[in-house]
Amino acid sequence: MAISVQNIVKERKFPFIFAFTFLLISFAVLLLSNSSSFSSPLTSLLVSTDFHVTTSQPPPPRSPNVAASVSSQTDDAAFSKTTAMAAGDVDLNVSLDIKWENCKLGALAVDYIPCLDNWQAIKELRSRRRMEHRERHCPDPSPRCLVPLPIGYKVPVHWPKSREMIWYSNVPHPKLVEYKKEQNWVRKSGHYFVFPGGGTQFKNGVHSYIDFIHKTFPAIKWGKNIRVILDVGCGVASFGGYLLDKDVITMSFAPKDEHEAQIQFALERGIPAILSVIGTQKLTFPDNTYDLIHCARCRVHWDGDGGKPLLELNRILKPGGYFIWSATPVYRDDERDRKVWNSMVALTTAICWKIVAKTVDSTGVGLVIYQKPSSYSCYKQRKEKLPTLCEQKTKHNVSWYEPLSHCISHLPVNSVGNLLRWSTPWPQRLSSKPPSLPSEPDAEDIFNEDTKHWAALVSDVYLDGLAINLARIRNVMDMNAGYGGFAAALNEQPLWVMNVVPIHAQDTLSIIFERGLIGVYHDWCESFNTYPRTYDLLHSSFLFKNLKDRCDIIDVAVEIDRIVRPGGYLLVQDTMETIKQLNPILRSLHWSTTLYQGQFLVCKKGFWRPSE
Repeated sequence: MAISVQNIVKERKFPFIFAFTFLLISFAVLLLSNSSSFSSPLTSLLVSTDFHVTTSQPPPPRSPNVAASVSSQTDDAAFSKTTAMAAGDVDLNVSLDIKWENCKLGALAVDYIPCLDNWQAIKELRSRRRMEHRERHCPDPSPRCLVPLPIGYKVPVHWPKSREMIWYSNVPHPKLVEYKKEQNWVRKSGHYFVFPGGGTQFKNGVHSYIDFIHKTFPAIKWGKNIRVILDVGCGVASFGGYLLDKDVITMSFAPKDEHEAQIQFALERGIPAILSVIGTQKLTFPDNTYDLIHCARCRVHWDGDGGKPLLELNRILKPGGYFIWSATPVYRDDERDRKVWNSMVALTTAICWKIVAKTVDSTGVGLVIYQKPSSYSCYKQRKEKLPTLCEQKTKHNVSWYEPLSHCISHLPVNSVGNLLRWSTPWPQRLSSKPPSLPSEPDAEDIFNEDTKHWAALVSDVYLDGLAINLARIRNVMDMNAGYGGFAAALNEQPLWVMNVVPIHAQDTLSIIFERGLIGVYHDWCESFNTYPRTYDLLHSSFLFKNLKDRCDIIDVAVEIDRIVRPGGYLLVQDTMETIKQLNPILRSLHWSTTLYQGQFLVCKKGFWRPSE
């Protein structure tokens, strides 16, 4: 070959040399181009924490309303502009110089919930008669301290084993073991708490109690017409925990009270639950959403304060929905119980609830099942129009710090004034058109596109690409849920999602419930009503850009750090500008961070806490 080249040069065949060189260069360019185009996606999936070079990305999610808030065309333009910044100029090792400290609250620090543990504000309350001391009283400014870990904290027991047992050291509160030892709520066994499935009203166990309800009133078809349930005063949430086997998702709630850590037990078990109380304010749910509400000795005086507590249940109960009440006034005949029962009869009659079943089981425990009307005919026929129907709203108010009403909420109607009907059973309701979807011509198309978008994104990126071990994920929160598409796309996974609709975003929470999912309203400039270390994964899609004008992103990061379990994740989809602001804060908290496709920041919390 060398001789041939020399001969070519000697004979001055320059055109041939030029052509040959050109072909070599072209071949090299083509080879490099192909190797770049067809490289395995795994080679560019997760980059080390100090640089990132990748340019492809799935489309950002569609907004529930093109004029509103989840991801508008403005977001798309900003995203396209900032994605160009992603190639090579992101140093994820940058950390803010913040001197973090543990919360100085003594033994109470490990369970600190800022808006429920503001003892100074609680001390100054004029009254506690209506459970004011169990309601939210957020400190201002938000505390920038970190919640310490309990001594001996371990990675939580995985689902489904966690439904039966959890580590004692993770929730070291034995008070319920002694207080409820005759009722089989919870027992201590070695290094574990064990949950036998008992309860105050579940003398034969929760399985028997659930079957008893269905046999008493067969129209209640678990996992079909009954999908979304609210369990009031839930204890350790065994009722909701075992209804999961029947394709029913239950929002279990109770206050942070003398029943020590009951909601913390529920969440550590992997059962949906939230801290809340029926006091002076509306629950953070939309009107007409729950298929069924359950109360088993939940210690709520339904007829108190002029019947406001029961009227609040009426507000959030779907037309035609059921209320199951299992309490001593239903099946005992002493003077006190008879008085409560007579008062309940008067109130339920006044709001047109009818008794569809009333019975006592073999253990002597009884229940009554009420049904809410699905039309106005009974309201119109009442001799005494008390309570009155609430005034029609001229402006939509999200139930966030809203006082309880002493009136009957209106039944929901569609855009032309006809009463809405819920006839689609589970699981079809997950993907069918929600009854309260806006009437705009393109609303259904936007909803369907949003559903398809999240199905593709979760399948192609979240499940296959982000190196998050879903086998270890049980409790998930979507911080900016939109239509609930993220939760819907995860429906077949062995996890559950708390869908949060920020109070300054478009109100889509009714649609989320209509799909057979659960959620709440919340303001992320305040702390969330949950114990520390209760979620495995927090998901945020274009949330932070709407928060930065209202509160400090550092405070939001501190709250995320409080909520997420050690070993848990925060998954952020946002602009590079936001990611550049958020990442150094999380790095200062000793979270590990990785960036995928210039828009997904995957953050993992460790066990680090500041040294004392």
